[in-house]
Amino acid sequence: MADLTPLLAFRWSPRAFDPTAELPREDARALLEAARWAPSAGNRQPWRFALGHRDDEIFKRILVNLPEPDQRWAQRASALLLCAYRAGHAGHAYDLGQAVAHLTVQAMALGLHVRQLHDLDHAGLAADLDLPAGLRPHAVVAVGQLGDPLSLPADLLRSETDLRHRLPLADLLLS
Repeated sequence: MADLTPLLAFRWSPRAFDPTAELPREDARALLEAARWAPSAGNRQPWRFALGHRDDEIFKRILVNLPEPDQRWAQRASALLLCAYRAGHAGHAYDLGQAVAHLTVQAMALGLHVRQLHDLDHAGLAADLDLPAGLRPHAVVAVGQLGDPLSLPADLLRSETDLRHRLPLADLLLS
């Protein structure tokens, strides 16, 4: 592997989160600050977030709008973060992705892990969180410390403990 920073080289998206670990306020703020400083087209910063800590109302509202298979493990995360963007510009979803990528690297720097989810009930999230008109839910990010993979349901254990695979770089180049 090229000389990647360990923050990228060892990034991993677990399902096994420690169900007792809390997300300290200062860590949550650092994650959101990292997202805030991400680049965006025309400096529009179209991203908006709703942060729920385990067992608070926002967390519960986000959790119920995830598919049941994901609820089984996401309920153990320290926090769930709804990631949304303002509609109206073709690049806003891309800009949101930049913000989430920055947040992900900051999480690794803090010894935290994230797992991103795109399969969610967008309309349910908009209604349950009373999002303003024009704000589009796009993803949910589970944040926390690593837990015991053996605590996962058997059907998730294998994917949790398999080796990570990436396509070779040559396969990603178009010409």
